[in-house]
Amino acid sequence: MSNEAVHMQPYQRIVQDVRDKIRSGSWTAGTKLPSTRELAEEYGVAAGTVQRALTELRTAGLIYSHQGRGSFITETASESSEDSTARALRALEEQVADLAARLERIEKGRSD
Repeated sequence: MSNEAVHMQPYQRIVQDVRDKIRSGSWTAGTKLPSTRELAEEYGVAAGTVQRALTELRTAGLIYSHQGRGSFITETASESSEDSTARALRALEEQVADLAARLERIEKGRSD
């Protein structure tokens, strides 16, 4: 466990775990989350702590809830993490191409 995880509030640990499961692809759009009671037992926390985590996940647009049916991963949850990763990779590729072009110009200038 990372040093950062040690200092997390219990509800933040649940939020992080859900985010990790979405990012890794184990939970995809439409996946039903365990019940509040099941999550409370799994994490050894009170139901109110789980509710706080679910509220944060809803606010972040990662889950939606249906009264009496449970909470589910949104269609956009996994897309948004993939999109941000793809955008970051494209930005890095552009930077590398730019740096390579600059280096080539510098080296060409030295050989003249």
